[in-house]
Amino acid sequence: MLTRGNRITRGTDYRAVVRGGARCAGSHTVTHVVSTSEQRPPRFGFIVSKHVGGAVVRNTVRRRLKAICAEALPDVRVGADVVIRALPTAATADFSSLRAEVIRCLERKAAL
Repeated sequence: MLTRGNRITRGTDYRAVVRGGARCAGSHTVTHVVSTSEQRPPRFGFIVSKHVGGAVVRNTVRRRLKAICAEALPDVRVGADVVIRALPTAATADFSSLRAEVIRCLERKAAL
C-alpha cells in the first residue's frame, strides 16, 4: 500500500513531473519520471481520466496501478517522482500486462 509520504498530492508537483519528466509511452499507460537529489522516499501519482471509463472502471484501473507501484516501491530510487497516466486501453488490459508495462517503463527511465 502506498502511504501518504509515497504519493504526489499537489497539483504543482503533478505538473512539474508531467512537463519536465522523462516520458515512456506504452499501449496502456504513459509514465513520467523525474529524479531529484532530495533524500526522501519515492512518490507516485496517477492520472485516470473519464476517457478511460466510468467511475467503477477508473477506480479499478487506479487500484491496479497503485498495487503495481506498491510492489515496485522497494526498488524505486530515492527521490524519484513518478506520474502514471492511464490510457483508455488500460480499462480492458489485464493486471499482468499493466504490470509488465509499468515495470518496463520504470526500468527504462532508470527509476528502478
